[in-house]
Amino acid sequence: MVYNFVRAIARILFFFLGIKHEGLHNVPEEGAQIIAANHLSFYDPIVIAVLIKRPIHFMAKEEFFRNRLFGKFMSAINAFPVKRGSADLKAIKTAIAILEKGEILGIFPEGTRKSEGTEVEAQTGTALISMKTGTSVIPVACIGTKHFLPFRTVKVVFGQPIKYYNENETRINSKKLDEFSQQIADEINILRCK
Repeated sequence: MVYNFVRAIARILFFFLGIKHEGLHNVPEEGAQIIAANHLSFYDPIVIAVLIKRPIHFMAKEEFFRNRLFGKFMSAINAFPVKRGSADLKAIKTAIAILEKGEILGIFPEGTRKSEGTEVEAQTGTALISMKTGTSVIPVACIGTKHFLPFRTVKVVFGQPIKYYNENETRINSKKLDEFSQQIADEINILRCK
């Protein structure tokens, strides 16, 4: 499998370059989970995948799939396209199907890379997928990935899973989406400061 091959190479690379982590025990060894991380660099998904034993299916911007050859590579490493800036129903359905299989979904809730030190402002997609599937969100902070290796230590901090509880089983509305999205962003921002 291409995913395992690429991850094995990345593990060897990071063994020599160094990578620190905290809270990895917060990622369950089985069952559906959503990894929601800040996004500083193109290799954020790589450092997360290096640390987690289970395969992760990352949402990636649609532009990566426009080149046929590179698109095939992205699919081979479990990535799938999402149209940024719009409600991409196909991407949401794909994400839900992944979680229904009991697998791990990787999302960058901001939808794009940001500068280091910038607070995370989550869009509502992560919250929507979590609320629709009842899946926990594991907040993750990538620290130091903005800089080219090996000039800075890379650290990944995994927070405790958070879950939206709909006690009265009321419909999902924009207020609830915004509140849960803010909770996800707040948790990532706390981890960024560790």
